[in-house]
Amino acid sequence: MLHWKKAVAGFVLASLSVCGCAAAAESNEINIAQQYGVAFLPLMVMERDKLIEKQARALGLGEVKVGWIKVAGPSVMNDGLISGALQFAALGAPSLITLWDKTGGQVKGASAMTTYPLYLVTRNPDVKSVRDFSDRDRIVVPSVKVSTQAIMLQMLAAREYGAANWTHYDPWTVGLSHPDGLLALTNNSGGVNAHFSTSPFYEQEMKLPGARLLTTSYEILGGPATALVIAASGKYREANPKSFLAFENALKEAIDTINKDKRAAARIYLEQTKDTRDTVDGIVAVIGAPDYAYTLTPEKVYKTAAFMHSIGTVKRLPASWKDLFFEEAHGLPGN
Repeated sequence: MLHWKKAVAGFVLASLSVCGCAAAAESNEINIAQQYGVAFLPLMVMERDKLIEKQARALGLGEVKVGWIKVAGPSVMNDGLISGALQFAALGAPSLITLWDKTGGQVKGASAMTTYPLYLVTRNPDVKSVRDFSDRDRIVVPSVKVSTQAIMLQMLAAREYGAANWTHYDPWTVGLSHPDGLLALTNNSGGVNAHFSTSPFYEQEMKLPGARLLTTSYEILGGPATALVIAASGKYREANPKSFLAFENALKEAIDTINKDKRAAARIYLEQTKDTRDTVDGIVAVIGAPDYAYTLTPEKVYKTAAFMHSIGTVKRLPASWKDLFFEEAHGLPGN
């Protein structure tokens, strides 16, 4: 994995050299950012099996250099996509919607990647429901205000306390990566006693004394919802159509590989993450659950966009979910 700070410097230099060539050949460098958890398994399969490199060769691009970057939350990825330091990023639907609005539609979704529930867990014995949180609580989310979990808390607050009070939970959120969130919840570090978590961290947290589930993103949104999409810039897509297609083909191949053999996919996850807390059976139980899916089809993305527009987080309301995605995804039965 590339260290982010070193990667940025290298990417900027590469960008400057590319910009000096009008009508240049497609870039032979593709940099992809992701966070932590089994939801990112398709990218792990792509990395391990060098599927982008394989698909690039099949399209006549020759050898490409693929950089894989791990980050704690979406803020860094948003900046990387806008600056051109990143070509693709796996992020939540709210981050995609924010980028689409901020860039005037220049950044869009290439496709969805993972549909799965997010879990709001607490260890505070006094918090019996979502209405019991107070200034005595600290709730971990990947990034405050902008992550999917942060937006889910805002939707929850609007439902529980009225539309005008959508920021009700914001003062009690803490931005940490999921591994750090698990550690903080385990040790009560910094007063952390709740985590809007994802698998497999949720399953590990539920083994902690006093841990219990309060709600999920599916409950808040009213059904299965895309948690991760792949975002890219229109500028990159237009300048690098074959590279863009190579990535898309590789993602589809990885998802097909996982869906054909989830036990083998679970082994890949444990190998790639060096996770010693979980087992193959544990990961299979997660990714084989009925509410968990690796799929290119977006779900509930428009509903999230409509909420974000209603509270003024984004200025523009898309006409439909298709406005948020490139044409390659328009044939999917999304919403």
